[in-house]
Amino acid sequence: RHLRAVRAAALGGGGSGQGVSSEDVQGTQVFSPDGSHIGDIDHMMIEKISGKVAYAMMSFGGFMGMGTSLYPVPWGALQYDTGMGGYRANITEAQLQNAPSYDDNSWTDRKWEENVHRHYKAPSYWDGSF
Repeated sequence: RHLRAVRAAALGGGGSGQGVSSEDVQGTQVFSPDGSHIGDIDHMMIEKISGKVAYAMMSFGGFMGMGTSLYPVPWGALQYDTGMGGYRANITEAQLQNAPSYDDNSWTDRKWEENVHRHYKAPSYWDGSF
């Protein structure tokens, strides 16, 4: 509790500033353009060299944690909506289900990353292009 208060103060007090702890992003809901809940952020993938957030690993499907799948969604595809208290994305359930598959080696494959960013029509974290 004390650490959260210290962190909140450092980030502008009470979480109202621009900074946010990764701990607070975990579990945040993601909504489609029509406002329906399409998933939750499980964790984030950070590019080692630049420190930029590259992907939100979004959980989708399942029930009470069973049968849930994780999908890497480019961070640039998400916009925080203060009114909803979550992220909005121009993403449909069908897009999630048809997203390029990934494995542990995908993170080192730029072609895979380009395909993912094209799939979600999101700018890349490495150069801002589509």
